[in-house]
Amino acid sequence: MCGATTNGLVGTHFIPAAMDHGMAGTAAASLLALVGVFDIIGTIFSGWLTDRVDPALLLTIYYAGRGLSLIVLPMLFTDDVKPSMFVFILFYGLDWVATVPPTIALCRAYFGPERGAIVFGWVFASHQIGAAIAATAAGMVRDGLGTYTWAWMVGAALCGLAAVACLGMRRRGRVPSEVTVPA
Repeated sequence: MCGATTNGLVGTHFIPAAMDHGMAGTAAASLLALVGVFDIIGTIFSGWLTDRVDPALLLTIYYAGRGLSLIVLPMLFTDDVKPSMFVFILFYGLDWVATVPPTIALCRAYFGPERGAIVFGWVFASHQIGAAIAATAAGMVRDGLGTYTWAWMVGAALCGLAAVACLGMRRRGRVPSEVTVPA
């Protein structure tokens, strides 16, 4: 879900979607670059939070927020940059890779320090496959329907599924309250 909604959908199709609404390509590219700037801040903060908050709860919040922002995104596209688009860029940037620290913590919690690293490698590979599928599918949606709206909505639905799955992990009590790093 993560790769599909970041690299695959927003990373690949944000600029052409903005241009579909009359925004200059340089303005759209600058907005996407800002996502990268806020991503650094969000990932560092997420790492700090992961040491203090249940990682499954964090993922639930991250995916739910990402999904809601994708629902709103089609309404934010205009021919120029409005403050509401900056709010989306700020939030999406902070959320972009924020999922990585809690995902790593969960891999370690479920599979142990050694196997958790290998499992996270497979998670990362799946991330890239999801991104490739989403990039292709969103392009097909745009070519077929003349708009990206359904692609954003499907991305939002995928985030909703991810949020529910993460919440389910938390409810079962399978996530340890803290993950210790071996000495």
